[in-house]
Amino acid sequence: MKTLDVQLPGASYPITIGAGILDAALREVVGRHGKELVLVVTNETLAGLYPGRIEAALQGLPVQVESCVLPDGERYKTLETLAHIFDRLMALEANRQALLIAFGGGVIGDMTGFAAACFMRGVPYIQVPTTLLADVDSSVGGKTAVNHPLGKNAIGAFKQPQAVVMELDFLRSLPPREMRAGTFELIKHGIIRDSTLFDFLEEHRGDLDGMDPVFWEEAVARSCRVKAEVVAQDERETDLRAILNFGHSLAHLIETHAGYGSVLHGEAVGAGMLFAAYVSHRWGGLDSYEYGRIRDLLLPLTQPISMPPLDPDAFAHLLMHDKKAGSGTLKFVALNGLGHAVIRGGTAPAELWPMLQDFLREQPQVLRVATA
Repeated sequence: MKTLDVQLPGASYPITIGAGILDAALREVVGRHGKELVLVVTNETLAGLYPGRIEAALQGLPVQVESCVLPDGERYKTLETLAHIFDRLMALEANRQALLIAFGGGVIGDMTGFAAACFMRGVPYIQVPTTLLADVDSSVGGKTAVNHPLGKNAIGAFKQPQAVVMELDFLRSLPPREMRAGTFELIKHGIIRDSTLFDFLEEHRGDLDGMDPVFWEEAVARSCRVKAEVVAQDERETDLRAILNFGHSLAHLIETHAGYGSVLHGEAVGAGMLFAAYVSHRWGGLDSYEYGRIRDLLLPLTQPISMPPLDPDAFAHLLMHDKKAGSGTLKFVALNGLGHAVIRGGTAPAELWPMLQDFLREQPQVLRVATA
């Protein structure tokens, strides 16, 4: 078991990582907060896979434990679905003595955190992520949101959890596609800020397709440490935290244009990172050797992503709806060497469009855009 602390101005919270840790870790943090009501927010798939799992872990504690089961999938990450959490809390006559537990992947974590930020102007919540993507990305850092038809994560709030409990045994139920999607975000932290993490993953690339708990505990802990350090320095994404968006400009475009749910977030990030590395190489930030290392680690994990036709105007329109855009340009996260991400402000879509066309021709196994 490994434990990290996210240190923020005036607050901190623990991240506990390991196999077989759920009961003890969750009971400790719930007992410490002494709330009257715990609402476990999960989805239909997990409710079927692990019926009553969180309730059983909390059995014997002097707290009322209830559940709220939402439909499963990115397409349900909406204000309409979010309202079901509020409806359940109101039906239970909940107040500020309520504690929410997000038991699921990134969609459940985001919606539960957003609900916790809003209900009674703020109640505490705990993240219990069940996917690799949620372990290394959405469960850490306090960003919560729902999607809008014109933009991913366009409506949300910053809300830090009281604790994150990462039970790695849950990863055993994930299909290979979900594991690969999470692996992209894990690798990202090495690419942008910790070349030694990248070296470790490169050395153990054979373990990326396996379920060795020793490897995953180490890999997840090192990845989370990178994100925790960045968040501690820039909680509200005024500057440094934007480097965590490496690959996300194109990724969010892919998710929006292809249709929410048709492409997994991590898959889109994988394609976006390959494009961002390609752009960085074209701009001179990455030499051929480093670009090759990144490409060689990421490419075997990719599956071809297909999108509807895209022209320069649609490309610009979709990028400008991304939350990292402003004044007709966007902050594009590039690399100035492996492990050194930089934020390149003032990047116009017209500058990226021809490079995207070159990338599509050179890497057709990554992204395919239909012809009009």
